Amino acid sequence: MKLDSKIAAVVTGGASGLGAATARRLASRGVKVAIFDFNDKAGTAIATELGGVFCKVDVTSDEQVDAAFAKSRAAIGQERILVNCAGIGDAFKTASRDKKTGEIHSYPLDKFARTIQINLIGTFRCIAKSAAGMLTLQPLADGDRGAIVNTASVAAQDGQIGQAAYSASKGGIVGMTLPIARDLMGEGIRVNTIMPGLFNTPLLQGLPDNVKASLAASVPFPKRLGEPDEYAHTVEFLVTCGYMNGESIRVDGAIRMAPR
Repeated sequence: MKLDSKIAAVVTGGASGLGAATARRLASRGVKVAIFDFNDKAGTAIATELGGVFCKVDVTSDEQVDAAFAKSRAAIGQERILVNCAGIGDAFKTASRDKKTGEIHSYPLDKFARTIQINLIGTFRCIAKSAAGMLTLQPLADGDRGAIVNTASVAAQDGQIGQAAYSASKGGIVGMTLPIARDLMGEGIRVNTIMPGLFNTPLLQGLPDNVKASLAASVPFPKRLGEPDEYAHTVEFLVTCGYMNGESIRVDGAIRMAPR
């Protein structure tokens, strides 16, 4: 798929971090971009900066996702690119003992379910609705009708202590990538997933400098945090390389996460 002004893209979680970097990179190639996010202020600012459209949306709501796609398609046209970056992270042990009181706790199931609802089901909801829209398009010269890129995590393969829900949600994204690609293969829609490692996003930027330095030192090479535009560069590769389909790739400086 050639990136130019004839192409429209939707980026969920596009108001910050990996999503914002992806939106900026796609826009720099001429692509018309819609930002899907829950953060009104940041989402509107980035959409204005890029000459795109902002759609406030909670990816756990069918109605809000439908309304967001309707708004974006009215503004910039039917998207050929969907990049799913919306997600959250929680950390609770499956079962644990309070060191002071000795009281025993188990993982709060409402928090487990919320992580699955946002990260996994929210991703699938956006995929299914975007793919249905892509089916209305004519294939491009290379046969592509559309390209979908999802965001998992290295936690899908080596989750740390307290990451049961997060790893399950991200592992689910990896697990559904190939079957979704197979579902859509007859329609010219490609589906791939990125598993990022330690990236310099707002989540990590708030950590003390010594903690960030320690995290950077744990990366085999290069010994630094990943930059959001490196994630965005990977998105661009997956969208433009027509032979990439049904794949989940790590972008992580060769790190393998320790238990904690």
